[in-house]
Amino acid sequence: MEVRRTAPVKLVVPDEYRDDLHETAEQSLYCANEASDYCWDNTHYEDCVTSNVTARDALYDRLREETELTANLVQEAIRRAVHAVDSGVDRWKNGKRTNKPEFTSWSMVYDKRSATFYRNKISLSTVNGRIECDFELPADSPTPYEEYVLSEEYEFRTSTLQYDQATNDFYFHVKTRKVDEDGEAVEIEGSDDTGHETVLGIDLGVNSLAVASTGTFWSGDEYDHWIHEFENRRAEMQQRGTQAAHNALLRLGKRERAWRKQYTPHGRQRACCRSD
Repeated sequence: MEVRRTAPVKLVVPDEYRDDLHETAEQSLYCANEASDYCWDNTHYEDCVTSNVTARDALYDRLREETELTANLVQEAIRRAVHAVDSGVDRWKNGKRTNKPEFTSWSMVYDKRSATFYRNKISLSTVNGRIECDFELPADSPTPYEEYVLSEEYEFRTSTLQYDQATNDFYFHVKTRKVDEDGEAVEIEGSDDTGHETVLGIDLGVNSLAVASTGTFWSGDEYDHWIHEFENRRAEMQQRGTQAAHNALLRLGKRERAWRKQYTPHGRQRACCRSD
């Protein structure tokens, strides 16, 4: 298993750049949803497109013309949709029918070409050119940013910019991977007690539902998707008006409450789990 880490960093975004980021995110979500429309097929999972190359070849030129995004931001939006469709296809294959992924949560994916790091700031591509934002780092040292981003032992991977509407703040979730002197990924060596070898921290939030220190990131998109699923099924049963539909509606309510309880973080908190 590769050694991956995520370092969430708060950005100090000047007022004149905030609209640029919001517009960039809106266009990025548009590209992701257009790619989802292209890749998803309601008839059979075998007809869904799960190849990033196929989707990119079909959509890239049009989306570049329809938006003001840079090439890399368009490509990452397409890749994001393909990954979500591929996950949906896996669930479908296992008998868990799902609908087309829909991207509604404020987030953008940046690669190393569209995001450039300096020691105390970052340069980001937007629809109005490059902007630079300082980092707001805690006083305690070393910070996760210093350990996993500035360190020569870790390399930058595709990362996610998030916006917290409640606080009006922007956060860049920097994903990194540990590498050796030759630039090859470092693997975690197994042991006789791998179940207790590593304890991983997880941040639970509002827009960012979970960020693990391994670099795994869960946005609110999947959460929104299943909320829409429950709403659609509830509306369908209510329209039928039969006793059978009423009984099914009660069962659906129990399922939804159980799902919300295990999935939804209750405010901002800290949790930890062991690696498998």
